[in-house]
Amino acid sequence: MRVPLLSGAMRILMLGGTSFVGRAIVDDALRVGAEVTLFSRGRTGADLFPGVPRRIGDRDTGSYAALRDGSWDAVVDVSGYVPRHVGQAMEVLGDRVGRYLFISSHAVYVRTDVGPDSNEDTPRRPPVRDTEELNEDTYGPLKVACEDDVLARYGSRATIVRPGKVAGPRDVQDGLTYWVRRAARGGRVALPGSPEQPVQVVDSRDLARLVVQLLVDDRPGAFHAVGPAEPTTMTGLITTCARVAGSQVEVVPVPAEAVPPFFPLIRPESTWPTQQRSPARARAAGLPATPLAVTVADVLAWDRERGEPPLRHGLTPTEEAKLLA
Repeated sequence: MRVPLLSGAMRILMLGGTSFVGRAIVDDALRVGAEVTLFSRGRTGADLFPGVPRRIGDRDTGSYAALRDGSWDAVVDVSGYVPRHVGQAMEVLGDRVGRYLFISSHAVYVRTDVGPDSNEDTPRRPPVRDTEELNEDTYGPLKVACEDDVLARYGSRATIVRPGKVAGPRDVQDGLTYWVRRAARGGRVALPGSPEQPVQVVDSRDLARLVVQLLVDDRPGAFHAVGPAEPTTMTGLITTCARVAGSQVEVVPVPAEAVPPFFPLIRPESTWPTQQRSPARARAAGLPATPLAVTVADVLAWDRERGEPPLRHGLTPTEEAKLLA
């Protein structure tokens, strides 16, 4: 693990920071002794981080008045999804921040003619600026536009982090959580598509460690945040989940068209290389590699502690039984 902050606490402004990824970053920043200020709407996690200063505003409505005074060594933009968000934040902050670290996405990259182990120099999709509707077609191109604007404004003081699929406790999506819960029940597990599909998930705490280390080192550039360290497949992920839960499973491939779209972690074969990104640059910069079994165990414990509420995606036990029959 890299050396934490030296003398003199770094001042970090978090645009967002009380949900999944942002919360992990704040946790890590506080762990190394940084002074954190939160900027958010104040609707989520009001009881989190007592003693951490909060500035209340709303990026959707352009309410940034709370940021018109103060200065920070770095800003971490977790909640910028469209160019307007980023542009307005940069306009109000100006040079009162040292480094601007933008949390982007792997969705920025082209989806065809991408080989395994692609790096941060993979061609990106054309930017989009004429809409703020976030969907499968626009999410990545809007992030491209945001990246471009941050780089144009801050140059060598800009840092871009492009996470893959993030997993861990308090994940508000159903990706890894679905398979952890399903494997824990044991038995025959329906897997839409190929058991050999590669899959990459990065522990939210590893992503947070990378972000904070990049700020400590004042490092510019773009970085993948992907994991785990050892390549795995859907079958490998499911069997790891079962081993951690102490259950026995039999993975049964079923036609992908037999299940709803956007099934947790399932990707069409044409996009498999996008699940084989190279983490080399980020590893060299401080990205840890939490073993998949550790992430799975922590997700399992968190999901059980919260009472295993219904998930939005995946199959119910009844739906799966019908499919397997």
